[in-house]
Formats: sequence, C-alpha cells, structure tokens
Amino acid sequence: MGVPEKKGKMAKAPEAEEKEHPVKAFGWAARDSSGYLFPFNFSRRETGDEDVRLKVLYCGICHTDLHFIKNDWGISLYPLVPGHEIVGEVTQVGSKVKKVKVGDKVGVGCRAGACHSCENCYNDLESYCSKTIRTYSSIYHDGTVTYGGYSDTMVAEQRYVVRFHDNMPLDSGAPLLCAGITVYSPLKYFGLGEPGKHVGIVGLGGVGHVAVKFAKALGAKVKVISTSPSKKSEALDRLAADSFLVSHDLDQMQANTGTLDGIIDTVSAVHSISPLLGLLKSHGKLVLVGAPEKPLELPVFPLISGRKMVVGSCVGGMKETQEMIDFASEHNITADIEVISMDYVNTAMQRLVKNDVRYRFVIDIGNTLSCIYNTLEDLLLCFSTFRLLRYCNTL
Repeated sequence: MGVPEKKGKMAKAPEAEEKEHPVKAFGWAARDSSGYLFPFNFSRRETGDEDVRLKVLYCGICHTDLHFIKNDWGISLYPLVPGHEIVGEVTQVGSKVKKVKVGDKVGVGCRAGACHSCENCYNDLESYCSKTIRTYSSIYHDGTVTYGGYSDTMVAEQRYVVRFHDNMPLDSGAPLLCAGITVYSPLKYFGLGEPGKHVGIVGLGGVGHVAVKFAKALGAKVKVISTSPSKKSEALDRLAADSFLVSHDLDQMQANTGTLDGIIDTVSAVHSISPLLGLLKSHGKLVLVGAPEKPLELPVFPLISGRKMVVGSCVGGMKETQEMIDFASEHNITADIEVISMDYVNTAMQRLVKNDVRYRFVIDIGNTLSCIYNTLEDLLLCFSTFRLLRYCNTL
C-alpha cells in the first residue's frame, strides 16, 4: 500500500460523523486500536460523473490492513474499514465514464485519489503524489474519510479502477492489486525483470511468492533467499525458482557473493541488509518493498566499494497497475490464497500476525457478508418484536 509518514496518535475523524452520504453500505470496521473488527453500517457517496460503483465480491487481506487497524503507524482514522485489494462487478457508472461498463469485472487497489496536477501525477505515478489519497483511512476530496473493501459496495473514480480479464480468477487475482504491483513496479523500473538478469527475492511470503512468479515470467533467473530451509522445496518445485539460499548459512552466502544483479527485499521485520549487499554484483540494486517498523542499519563500505544502491519502491501508478494485471492475465499469474468468510476475519488477523497463511487471505465478500447482514437484521427484528411484546404485556 505504501507506508505513510508516521504521525501522532489519531482517534476519530469528525468529518466522517458530520456528513452522511446517500448510499447505504455495510462492512466490518475497527473502532479502536485493539485491532478487532466489528460489523459496521456506514454510507458511500453517490456515483459522480467520473465514478464507478461496484458490488464487492472479494477483498484480499494485506499486512498493511493489520498495521492500520492497530494504528501501528499512528495515522489511523476510526472507525476504519480496511481493504485495498478489492475486486467486484460494476453496477453503475457516471455519465463521463468510458473505461468500463455495467457488468464488467474490475479491481480497486491502494489509491483513491491524488492532486492530478503535479509531476508525479502527470507521469502516471499517483502513489508518489504528495497529496495521494489512500483507499481507506484517508481524507477524500470532499473532506470525508475513505472506507476500504471489507464492505458490500465500493465507489471509485474511474482513474483508480482497473479492468480484469475474463480468464483472471477474481479471488486469487485480488492480491495482485497490492502484492502484485508492489513487486512488478520495481522489477520493471530498475530493469531487473529481464532475460539474463539474476534476481534475488528475500522472503517467501504473501509478497515474495508473487515476486518469484513475476520475475520468472519476465525472464529473469530467480534465487529465493529465506531464513527457513523448509521453504526450499516450495520455492524450487512449486514456484519454479532457479535456486534457493538460506540467509543464515554463512557458507551458502559466501559461495553466492557477487552473483546477483538485483534483490527485491519483501521482509517487513527488522533484519540486517549487510549480508544481502554482499550478494550483489558491482552496480547492483537492493530494492526495499517491505516496511520494518524500526530503521535498518545501512553499512556504507559495501556500497561505495561496489557502486551498489539501496533503494525503496512503493506500489506503481494506475497505468502500470493495469499493465501488471494485463501481464498477469497473459501469463496466468495469480496469488496463492486461502479464501475465508467475513466472520472469520479476526481469526485471520491473528493468524497473519503468526505468518500462518499460505500465502494470502482473501475474503469472500459476495457470498458471506450479505448472510451476516441478513442475520443481524433478523436479530434486530426479533429484539424489536420482543421489546414490543414486553411493552404490550405491561398494558
């Protein structure tokens, strides 16, 4: 999703309470930093001239969602509806929408808006705009808080909507809207996803396993670098990586010194990057896409002695996101997922903390959220009827 600057603790957004939008919506939201999600009734804006409204069918769970519901970065706005790997079916379009039509399958990723007038926006890099608006827990142009995809309906400006091809599975395609573009963008920008290039992928998790798939499809030779020897078979046999390296095995690391043109580091835990720099050839690039909560130590000598680079990369812009989805569709690239029901989401978050998922959770919004809503409506009706009967019995 891209990590925003950490700020002071924020509790509630008054803008969300002062303005009711006309379209009713139902989802699950965190109400405080406990990280627990509850059913939540809210509202969405009406469909503007440039807007696309969709029925949400699936939404992936990103580790960023966990950070936000717990306010780990100190910028969360409560109540908070997470979700920025959103896939659904278009139900309504504005009068100026030409990109998609009713009935199309589409996705909405990490961004809901930007200034559209800066250099980054002109170059289709909305994620790097200083006024970028996140899909959730951000302030939209109208001053209200944005809500994410753990909900039954979504509305987005057509610029921030991507088209899904008929052959792309909606459930396993959903995580590509964050995990996919997070790795596709640096592979392309830094010239690492090319035939003849040797690329290391650090971490075989929700982002890392997708990185292996894209790097291989782009033609690179891929080496998976992991702390877990048990993942070797998965990397080589199932994901078709070319080689596997255990990062705490000093002999293996030494034997692979200076063999990689670049490394995509997907790890979000604090870790040493010095051993990774040793794997790079001269002029090699270490690209950080994970987001450790504490600063990493940067050794200077390996950089200057080999003209090596340590760089960061956020998700790509919308033009590149559509390019990524098109490429994934052509090469049958999807995420490895575990589909869950909406009422399992809190358990899924607990498992995510333990990295107990292979490799991404995806919520079946379309088939499970409405059941929960109907159940709550029935319970409310029963409670109201019970109160009425009690009242009548007192007459």
